[in-house]
Amino acid sequence: MNNQALGIIEVRGLAAAVAAADTAAKTAAVTILGWEPTKGGGLVVLKISGEVSAVTAAIEAAKEQVVNVSTVFASRVIARPKEELAEYLS
Repeated sequence: MNNQALGIIEVRGLAAAVAAADTAAKTAAVTILGWEPTKGGGLVVLKISGEVSAVTAAIEAAKEQVVNVSTVFASRVIARPKEELAEYLS
């Protein structure tokens, strides 16, 4: 991930995940790495990367957007994750 931060946000529903991705991308210079459904419950995890401050701002803005339409179950920003983690994010 080349010294980039990783941001993840887990929400209920694909529509909420798309809204979160749109908000994150419009808020800061981040890259949307993708999304994936979790097992059961209709939860979707959105993954983004970028500079720590950009990812933090994007995740916070995405959380504010999602609470208007759904539920945020978890979010996290990891500054400079270990390179071996990248293989699990694709």
